[in-house]
Amino acid sequence: MDFSLDDLTTVLLIGAGVLVVCVAAVRLSVRSGLPTLLLYLAIGLGIEGAAPFLRFDSPEVTQVLGYFALILILTEGGLTTSWPGIRRSVPPALALSTVGVLVSVTAMAAFAHYALRIDWTIAFLIGAVLSSTDAAAVFSVLRRVPLPRRISGLLEAESGFNDAPVVLIVTAVSVAAANPQASHPWWLIAVLAIVELVGGAAIGIAIGWLGGRYMRRMASNSSGLFSIGVIALCVLAYGVGSWAHTSGFMATYVAALVLGNSASLPHQAAVRGFATALGWIAQIGLFVLLGLMAHPTGFLAQVGPALALGLALLLIARPLSVLVSLTPFRVPWRDQVFLSWAGLRGAVPIVLATVPMTQGVRGVTWLYDLVFVLVVIFTLVQGPTLPWLARRLGLTEETHTLDIAVDSTPLEELDAELFEIEIGPRSRLHGVEVFELRLPKGANITLVVRDGQSFVPQPGTVLRTGDRLLAVSTAAARDVMERRIREVSDNGRLAGWSRRSAYNRPDA
Repeated sequence: MDFSLDDLTTVLLIGAGVLVVCVAAVRLSVRSGLPTLLLYLAIGLGIEGAAPFLRFDSPEVTQVLGYFALILILTEGGLTTSWPGIRRSVPPALALSTVGVLVSVTAMAAFAHYALRIDWTIAFLIGAVLSSTDAAAVFSVLRRVPLPRRISGLLEAESGFNDAPVVLIVTAVSVAAANPQASHPWWLIAVLAIVELVGGAAIGIAIGWLGGRYMRRMASNSSGLFSIGVIALCVLAYGVGSWAHTSGFMATYVAALVLGNSASLPHQAAVRGFATALGWIAQIGLFVLLGLMAHPTGFLAQVGPALALGLALLLIARPLSVLVSLTPFRVPWRDQVFLSWAGLRGAVPIVLATVPMTQGVRGVTWLYDLVFVLVVIFTLVQGPTLPWLARRLGLTEETHTLDIAVDSTPLEELDAELFEIEIGPRSRLHGVEVFELRLPKGANITLVVRDGQSFVPQPGTVLRTGDRLLAVSTAAARDVMERRIREVSDNGRLAGWSRRSAYNRPDA
């Protein structure tokens, strides 16, 4: 098919217009409390309704582009995730991403079979498609809610790990449904899945470590060019992982995590900024594409099954998977309740709904509409209530630290980090003088913003509720400084005398 300059003009006009609208939609999302994915899906549906000539109906292309978008999203997630912030959460997150996924798939399959009279194979397919959570949707709602690191870290780690096993399960079940004679026993599929996940993680570690050393030697003064190289390494990890018949998604996330937490990697702020921009573009393109792929005429017939399956997922499968996976780690019940409700579904289940069609499973064209309707309805139910639930469970922090990305050569050369601290209404930092913080060597409070006015604090400056503090520290002192501020916020100026369990410590 010929593609002329006029066609290019049309594509650029529509594409640029969609991006501009999507950028503006972020502010609406923040004000309304709704995840941006709903707005982007609505834009895709609106484009299809307003411009029928742009109607898109190709599961194969949707799956290919969806996988590519997921690669970029996982890359951004790994590069911007702090390893110290998720280190304690990795074991429970791995359990939730593997054992929890199996529990969720089994529970959903049983419900679909016995309650909705769906064949076992298709029931397991539905359970597998719906088992992946979307932390991007969660954090678009919670960006203003300061969660404890133990919870935010667990959600971040789960979102990075669970895509890989879910893709493997959906693909295996789809192949079995399309050709039962060629299917393998479940124990063999489980062994292959473990091998692929471990192999993908090993490839990710190797490419992340070797790639980091290579990029440090090849580093130039161009932060933009350097950022492209880092992203290319993460995409390379996916290619090598898939070529080696392991999990490319796991390889991508692990490689990005290793690269993003390499202490001596140059231009870290620029790399994270570039990765974040690519992640936004991938999310916008993916959600708009999924909206174009959907057919509203088939939505009404799927509302009933979507409500039934969604309620089973929200009230049975997700809580059961959290209970089985996290109880051995002694995760408090309040955290488990929140994590159960925070299992938002997003782009991944919708993309995975195209896999059965591309694998040749017959009679499942309705699955895409079902998953689409379920994601929309339950995002509307869960999204706006997550901040309220966090506050009701007492999980919000009174002192919230926020990294500030500053692409500054002097900061890199000094091995320094800059971040912001907000003092909440119940924080015991109120009334504490700056010198009483007893911050470690190499860390200091450099600026206080109070009632819209900023000033440089003195050792005797008294901190107040509502203050925003600008802090700078060396990389080595950063964790000690943050832990110290959290301790004083929880226990007052005499913090350090009391000790709590490892899971509930401020740095946990």
